[in-house]
Amino acid sequence: MERFLKWATELGISDFTTTPTTVPSRLQIPHCCVGHSLCVSHFPLAGGRGLAAARDLSQGELILTVPKSALMTSQSLLKDEKLSVAVKRHTSLSSTQILTVCLLAEMSKGKSSWWHPYLMQLPRSYDTLANFSQFEKQALQVDDAIWVTERAILKAELEWKKAIPLMEELKLKPQLQNFRAWLWASSTVSSRTMHIPWDDAGCLCPVGDFYNYAAPGEEPCGWEDLKGARNESSLQNSSFWNKDATNNSDAGQDDVLSQRLTDGGYKEDLAAYCFYARKNYKKGEQVLLSYGTYTNLELLEHYGFLLDENPNDKVFIPLEPEVYASSSWPKDSLYIHQNGKPSFALLSALRLWATPASERRSVGHLVYSGTQLSAENEIFVMGWIAKSCHVVLENLPTSVEEDSLLLCAVDKMQDPNVPMEVGNALRSPGVEFSAFWEVHDLKIGDGNGGLLLSEKARRSMERWKLAVQWRLRHKRILVDCISHCTEIISSLSPTFLGHRGYQS
Repeated sequence: MERFLKWATELGISDFTTTPTTVPSRLQIPHCCVGHSLCVSHFPLAGGRGLAAARDLSQGELILTVPKSALMTSQSLLKDEKLSVAVKRHTSLSSTQILTVCLLAEMSKGKSSWWHPYLMQLPRSYDTLANFSQFEKQALQVDDAIWVTERAILKAELEWKKAIPLMEELKLKPQLQNFRAWLWASSTVSSRTMHIPWDDAGCLCPVGDFYNYAAPGEEPCGWEDLKGARNESSLQNSSFWNKDATNNSDAGQDDVLSQRLTDGGYKEDLAAYCFYARKNYKKGEQVLLSYGTYTNLELLEHYGFLLDENPNDKVFIPLEPEVYASSSWPKDSLYIHQNGKPSFALLSALRLWATPASERRSVGHLVYSGTQLSAENEIFVMGWIAKSCHVVLENLPTSVEEDSLLLCAVDKMQDPNVPMEVGNALRSPGVEFSAFWEVHDLKIGDGNGGLLLSEKARRSMERWKLAVQWRLRHKRILVDCISHCTEIISSLSPTFLGHRGYQS
């Protein structure tokens, strides 16, 4: 790390800023690129390596600048004439594929690469969905999540196969041409690049990519979110717009809050990537960066992590075809929020669907304004949602309680300071542990002590744990939704509870 920071300082990367409109001159830069505003630190329970405030920081304050010359882009890497000539002959490759090949080509240079100090501090492996094995994929349990994982894996395989002719022409080392190497490089691009105006693939930003993620907004995002904002990949926009719509059924509660997030972005006039404090920070506190609005599954797909409390997470439940046909709401707006409350659009669509077809036109304006049509209508809608959530939970292989026990057992296995009996670990969470052992051909002993796993098995266990964490959060949203709907029904008609066909 010391060598890397020295290299970064020589490039002009600096957290020593005097005004928000100027990049510090070489004379102003201290002996290290960090230490004035930021310092590299470790946050075991909040993202691992990250940046901490070296002093009290004020919201909107410029705290880090990375000159254009220090950004790793396809443009900067294609200054290599041999690489540039070869790439020009492969016009069908996307900008992302080109940057991925360029990264592998730079890795092949070893210590002779000008970027070597930066390349050596990049992660050696990633936990994005494209890296999931069959066992880890199935551990997600939810069909939509499994499909997203299969799509990510297939996309990576297709892009790799299309890039093989270019890598062969460049005569990269065999170990840099295989699918495993491609997954590493493409995951680096997916999880660490930042938006730049001249290349859709983005750029790798030394020191700037130490920031860990902060979800934008403290309230769940509504259907009104500007399209595309939550799908911006890998810090792919310096300004994100997030609009929140209330998800309750009271009239007049659908005011929209619009907030511009200015965490960082490339400044043409300064020819540098500039990062700002997104809020006030106390010395020692972790300084975070918003990558955009993502659900936990999207975070897992693109970045390889998820959040314990993600205000932008959501769950979709199966709906009757007539629900979609009876309203004009987009399908992706019909979901359950992270707090267990149905979205504004989902409530509106179900209220209209629960109304006799002959009466829908006359009450449409009330539905779209968020008005409850009647106690009977509301009780039916809430009961239908709760029952649907219950059916989804019943059809999943494990319960919330079983997943919680499994996570506790995995945590113990990963902690060398907590001795445990392997047999007890296997019996406690059920058969899933046995399946993990079988997949990795591990021998089960009866002795106590920490478990010695191969690096491959250890990484697999970490991805397995992420899958279980994701599905547990998914289930808890459904459970919270059942509780929410039950409370609404109870407030409208206490006697109805004795006749419902579900349990919270």
